[in-house]
Amino acid sequence: MQPKPGRELKEFNYLYREMDGIYHQLALRAGLPDSAFYILYCIVEFGDGCLQRDIADHYHISKQTVNSSIKNLETKGFLTLTRGKGRDMHLRLTTAGQEFAKKYILPVFEAENRIFAEMSPEETRSLLALTAKYTGLLRKNTGQLLDSKQKTEDTHT
Repeated sequence: MQPKPGRELKEFNYLYREMDGIYHQLALRAGLPDSAFYILYCIVEFGDGCLQRDIADHYHISKQTVNSSIKNLETKGFLTLTRGKGRDMHLRLTTAGQEFAKKYILPVFEAENRIFAEMSPEETRSLLALTAKYTGLLRKNTGQLLDSKQKTEDTHT
């Protein structure tokens, strides 16, 4: 076991996990699991009536996790589902869900927007460009690992 993370990777991982931890604390403060918090966040971001699959695709959350979190939020009385075309299910906030979002989700949007307002346009562009570049390179450089895992799974089934 030879390769070890360099200083930059350690720092990047620390920052990534710290940011993830902040969102986890926000979800805990709201009394929700992370996935349920993200789903409400998405509904506010995309607008009432967004689709389950849009949330799964946009936030890279498995469809099973989205489905179970939606059931949890339905049980809490925060949202309802309405049928769309085919198997599409539209998510709509109930009155209780709207109140919850005002208390716990909108303040997060406001904080995030303040952060970008505090950054210069150049810093914002750099942050987004470098994050996109890192993500693209990560996808490219781990593609073989993901492909080989799929091939291994295929040979074992």
